[in-house]
Amino acid sequence: MILKLMLSIHPVFQVITTLLALYVLLLGAARFRRLHLQQKILFRWQRHVWLGTLTLLLWAFGLVLGLFMVKIYWHGFFITGNHGRGVALLLPLILFGLFSGWHMHTHKKQRIILPLIHGGSNLLLIILALLQASSGWQVYKEFVLG
Repeated sequence: MILKLMLSIHPVFQVITTLLALYVLLLGAARFRRLHLQQKILFRWQRHVWLGTLTLLLWAFGLVLGLFMVKIYWHGFFITGNHGRGVALLLPLILFGLFSGWHMHTHKKQRIILPLIHGGSNLLLIILALLQASSGWQVYKEFVLG
């Protein structure tokens, strides 16, 4: 019972973080609409920056937590197949999201390309996180519930 509880921390943590990411995406969509579609819309810059930073850091923490849990309970890394190997895709995108967002926040000026790449990369990150949830559910069923 305690093992199942401990192994439930990572997926619950990541699901909550992914829901937060969807909200940050909604905030960022306002920037896209304003910048690329010329719509007069309020972009909550500070909220997007701080919640986006928090989300990316939480995802990174959850990723490390997942690796740690696998090492502790199953004495290895990447034994969860595609779910574990997804780290190789997620981590660079998380780091790019953090650094590109930080750069835009600390060096404010009119930009077109970097916000588009930043948003596209983070949208890809959300899609991959949803795929991770799917593969993670398979891992949970097989290794924890099974």
